[in-house]
Amino acid sequence: MEIEGLDHLVLTVADVDASVAFYCCVLGFEAVTFGGGRQALAFGGQKINLHPAGREFEPKAARPTPGSADLCFIARQPLEQVLEHLAMHGVAVEAGPVERTGACSPIRSVYFRDPDGNLIEVANRIA
Repeated sequence: MEIEGLDHLVLTVADVDASVAFYCCVLGFEAVTFGGGRQALAFGGQKINLHPAGREFEPKAARPTPGSADLCFIARQPLEQVLEHLAMHGVAVEAGPVERTGACSPIRSVYFRDPDGNLIEVANRIA
């Protein structure tokens, strides 16, 4: 088997509307409604499907839990602009900028939390 890429992932969230607002406003994702009113967040060629805690769609993870994810996104803008944007939206940065090892290259990252406490990392690739 050869995997080409990631199509989507699922986040279990306490409040779908709060998650949509956060990811659209803070990260610039697009809200998507599909399959009978289900909600997702689109960015690039991927999406994040949102499952409301306690009302998850089947099949689902063995222990779906809000706040259990740790996600890293690559930004097109320099981290200085990302930090300004986060400050403008009142998002507290927990760490960074710090250098880390990314999937394809070294990265420079900042860390913060979404409404459920998921750890969100936004990074720039280092040439």
